[in-house]
Amino acid sequence: MKELTKAEEQVMQILWQIEKGFVKDIIEKMDPPKPAYNTVSTIVRILEQKGFVAHNAYGKTHEYYPLIAKEKYSKFYFNNFLSGYFNGSFERLVSFFAKENDLDIKEVEELMRHARSEQKDKDNE
Repeated sequence: MKELTKAEEQVMQILWQIEKGFVKDIIEKMDPPKPAYNTVSTIVRILEQKGFVAHNAYGKTHEYYPLIAKEKYSKFYFNNFLSGYFNGSFERLVSFFAKENDLDIKEVEELMRHARSEQKDKDNE
């Protein structure tokens, strides 16, 4: 899986939200200033080439839908982020987050407890 550009991610966020739609439906959900139809159409075709999106054809019109679940991409993106910035260490991430957000030790311990609980749940699946 490849990391998405900002524009590709914006289109995917909309497709994950609406589940399927035409280019006009995607544009409709975008904030102003809205990009040109051809721009969004190109982004969707790139996403299709990357394996993130597929389509149903109705004559010359295409209805697009995601092939990759949002959760799967989120996990991939987060793992890349964790590897790239924190050497894969969740503890380093929490430490950085705690310093940047001026969290006290009790809040940090709660974060770690929650993370460990999530990991145990994942290991038991």
